[in-house]
Amino acid sequence: MIAAAGLDRLIGDPLWSPHPVVWMGRCISRLQRGTESWCGDDPARLRLGGLTITLILTLGSAGCGWLIERIALHTQGALQSIAVLALVAGLASALAARSLEQSVLNVIAALPCKGGDDLSAAREKLSWIVGRDTTSLTGDEILRASAETASENAVDGLFAPLFWMLVGSTLWSLGWTAAPGPLALAWGFKAASTLDSMLGYRRGKLRWLGTAGARLDDLLTWLPCRLVMLSLPLVSRPWRQWPELVRSAESEGQHDASPNAGRSEAIYAHCAGVQLGGRNRYGDRWVDKPLLGTGQPNVDPKAVNKILELSKRLELLWILIAALLGWGLQGQVQ
Repeated sequence: MIAAAGLDRLIGDPLWSPHPVVWMGRCISRLQRGTESWCGDDPARLRLGGLTITLILTLGSAGCGWLIERIALHTQGALQSIAVLALVAGLASALAARSLEQSVLNVIAALPCKGGDDLSAAREKLSWIVGRDTTSLTGDEILRASAETASENAVDGLFAPLFWMLVGSTLWSLGWTAAPGPLALAWGFKAASTLDSMLGYRRGKLRWLGTAGARLDDLLTWLPCRLVMLSLPLVSRPWRQWPELVRSAESEGQHDASPNAGRSEAIYAHCAGVQLGGRNRYGDRWVDKPLLGTGQPNVDPKAVNKILELSKRLELLWILIAALLGWGLQGQVQ
């Protein structure tokens, strides 16, 4: 896992490398077409079809990870070496620290210098990583959107899969090597997250088809999100401020429609000292998100960089704590 986290930070998701999430997306698209053809407009059948897609993709993805783990654990020689490399690469593919950071920084770099007014490049780059309409955003709104996606996706793309890796590695450290390990659980989570990003919309047939995937993603992200809320203040502010930061993030974040997104953005807003939230446009709909970090300054490029830096510090803290716990558990088992 340490090697995987380092590999993710070093090279991210290179375009030349086939990515598991891409294959998951292709499977979802094919299953969606077949399911919608069979279900028509019947909400009950669409819900059942969505549940079937969710089970096929999550169990299939976790099963592929579990197979690689079996080969890495129970073979010898060249095949085992290849499987171990595949295990590390697979774990790295489940983490999105480098790709998220680079995508956000690309938006900031595309903003015009002082005096410039051409925001088209920044809007285009932002549209690749957010769901809101970016065509008419101002410079300040682009900065806020960048900070919000950096804070929300830190949980979805980094800390939630890292948490499920830690669960799998803990099972192994306790001697339960037949159980699904870090790769199986991480890929199972990524499958649920990909389902939510592709089908988890409250419009048309997706209102019913995407329900199972969206609910599963909310469930699997629930605990990692709250662990981020509890641990992020430890790497950002004096420890005596911890109770107030956590209380404020919970108080403001709970008003978001998502059980996780509002809380993850809220804790980053308070720890980075910026105000997030406000009005966003999604297609032809306007959505008023709760204000987070009320009274703090608006987002500037330094604040975006601070949010990214906080994610780096917290990732390091989680890995260090996990390594110590893992060694301790192994010592007790032995």
